[in-house]
Amino acid sequence: METLQIIVFIVIFFAMAAAMFTRKLPALLALPLMAFLIALVGGVSFQDILSLVVGKGVLRLHSAYVIAIFGSMLSVLMQKTKVAENLIKKGAELSGDNPWIIAVVILALIALLFTSLGGLGAIIMVATIALPIMLSVGMGPMTVIGIFLFGLSMGGILNAGNWALYITVLDLEVTQIRTFALIMFVILFVTSLFYITIQLYRDGHNLKLKKIIFISSTFLVVVTGLFLLWGALPFSFRDGFSTVFSYIGMGLKYLILGALLLLVLINFIRIIGKKHDKESLHFSAYFTPLVPLFLILLFNLDFVAAFICGLIYGFLSTYKKGALNTLMRSIFEGGTVAMPAVVLMMGIGMLLNAIIGPGGDISTMYPNGWPVLVLLKPVMTSLVPGNGFFFVLIFTLASPLALYRGPLNLWGMGYGIAAVFLAAGMPGAAIMGLLMSVGMVQGVSDPTNTHNVWLANEMQVDVQKVMWNTLPYTIAVAFIGLIIASIMFY
Repeated sequence: METLQIIVFIVIFFAMAAAMFTRKLPALLALPLMAFLIALVGGVSFQDILSLVVGKGVLRLHSAYVIAIFGSMLSVLMQKTKVAENLIKKGAELSGDNPWIIAVVILALIALLFTSLGGLGAIIMVATIALPIMLSVGMGPMTVIGIFLFGLSMGGILNAGNWALYITVLDLEVTQIRTFALIMFVILFVTSLFYITIQLYRDGHNLKLKKIIFISSTFLVVVTGLFLLWGALPFSFRDGFSTVFSYIGMGLKYLILGALLLLVLINFIRIIGKKHDKESLHFSAYFTPLVPLFLILLFNLDFVAAFICGLIYGFLSTYKKGALNTLMRSIFEGGTVAMPAVVLMMGIGMLLNAIIGPGGDISTMYPNGWPVLVLLKPVMTSLVPGNGFFFVLIFTLASPLALYRGPLNLWGMGYGIAAVFLAAGMPGAAIMGLLMSVGMVQGVSDPTNTHNVWLANEMQVDVQKVMWNTLPYTIAVAFIGLIIASIMFY
């Protein structure tokens, strides 16, 4: 019976994935349907499917889609007040005529930001600045999305907050994780350079390949050298640097806060004195997308509160006759624009609940654990390879299972599977190498990621097309990462 259930799971997964790939069924319907069928076949009672999978699943990602709605409100306000349009023009003026260099610089900046940032709110804030600049130099929407996703995943590799579960679940030392993370960073960075070059060529840009190779090599050597140097420094030196940086950061924090308050005061005086220009934007309006970013980065303000502050600041800095009506329309239209992404996130929440359970105490209803997870654990145990060759072969072929909240998805069953592999005898460091390598497929290409959904929605691109566009690159990254992990840990 259990074997039959597992076979049906696989059939459901691939059937729904194929339906989405071929656009026979939209993801808005396919994900909830997949969640319902998986839970039903897994032995979850019909009542619990309705209450725990559907009812609670809809709310599982509530914080993500509330943030998406408020971020969309700010995005619409910037469009209606022409802040975004003027930012694009200024970006085009300042960036010159070399889109390749601009793409690499923005890639690096996004990666740098997301070594400490996380969550959909931060992604939306950074995107409201980065996307218009890239579009302004003639990059296609797909290229813009891909660059942002690669930068986001590069930063995520070095985000120490993402290492905590490797330490707790797999009992690893920070030095083991850091070494492999730095290697994966370099692999993904090199792959990103290939991606940028190929995509810009497809967009019709005339690229100077010799110059690109020289700049790429130099940039790669410098970045790798800096990371290796930082990793090689004794802890006492690093602690000293950290202390100096903390004092500098504190000074900058209050300097920026003072500057923001001064800009708000200037705008109040401008409004009260009726000096607001009906045609041109006040210079302070260009800081609108930075306001929520600074408030979260420097003061750890709640994302929704930061977006509300951004809306208020945007209203004041662009104030003219009819500004209140513009603000109200932006709020209403922002919700409408975000709704496709919100509905998709609801389906993702249902699928998460169907596979790994709704969370909380369900021991009275299911004393052995959530039925679907219980069924899948023995299968994953049987996949434990006996040597490094099969480790690379099996998990390269299985890397697409990181998509659609599949069993290798870190935000699906990934860490549960990690515990199963560990119990089955796989080295903890090899499991970390596996999850980090295959995690690139999920982080960049997975169409059920909330950030993929939001970016595709913002750029008016089908999220499935984003997956197909980036998947060859991310599978290549996973393959190389698995080879290195097998050499280092297996």
